[in-house]
Amino acid sequence: MQAMLEKWVASPWFQHTITGVIIANAIVIGLDTSQTLYASYHDLFVQLNQLFLVVFIVEALCKLGALLPKPGRYFRDGWNIFDFSIIVVSLIPATGELATLARLARLLRVLRLVSSFPELRLIVATLIRSIPSMGHVLILMSIIFYVYGVAGYHLFHEADPTHWRTLGISLLSLFRIVTLEDWTDIMYAAMAVYPWAWVFFISFVVMGTFVVINLFIAVVLNNLDEAKAERLQELNLPPTKDEIMDELRSTQQALQRLQSQLEHYEPSDSERSAAR
Repeated sequence: MQAMLEKWVASPWFQHTITGVIIANAIVIGLDTSQTLYASYHDLFVQLNQLFLVVFIVEALCKLGALLPKPGRYFRDGWNIFDFSIIVVSLIPATGELATLARLARLLRVLRLVSSFPELRLIVATLIRSIPSMGHVLILMSIIFYVYGVAGYHLFHEADPTHWRTLGISLLSLFRIVTLEDWTDIMYAAMAVYPWAWVFFISFVVMGTFVVINLFIAVVLNNLDEAKAERLQELNLPPTKDEIMDELRSTQQALQRLQSQLEHYEPSDSERSAAR
């Protein structure tokens, strides 16, 4: 049974089936947001969501069974922990005060698409690796925002109180500028009183958007290359002692089954005649 489960879990059809179930679950969750469909097919949606949950529970049990006699290895993989946590949260009953929380928990199942594709797992792992390096870029960006926020308040709070009347509003205006969303409207409002105000805005766009944002991209790309290199090294690693012992155990069981079949094998009449 353990060998059969291990074969199932490693097979492409198993992975594709689970991915298809996750996509179908995501579609049902989206359809459930329609008031018309909700009124007509609410019971069907509930039953389908329960069916999807059962499939995910069976998947987790199959993966645990495939790792016998050491099922604890299932929790050594961070993605398995992620999938198992979503299953546990999805068990919240969708009744009473917990109904909204249960719906949000079902929505988390869509995130399992990330763990279903190796490429997406690599991207998420890269983002997590980039967090420490991004901290320094965030500090630099915070300094730039603070300096320009205070300067913008003192320079423009009288000419354009809508965007610069307090430090907090000034920082929000700078965030709008750094996203390049209609930032020229803020610049022209300031230039109507101070024609030289374009220097302030152009310098901030260059510093905040063209420099700092590209630093974020550079950090992510650098960590992506490192994550790819580590993944290639993992694929080339020699098997561990546990993996060798599991393989030897499986081979021994196969030999025992073959020996048992040979001991109970009885040749047919044609084989006896050919032997004579």
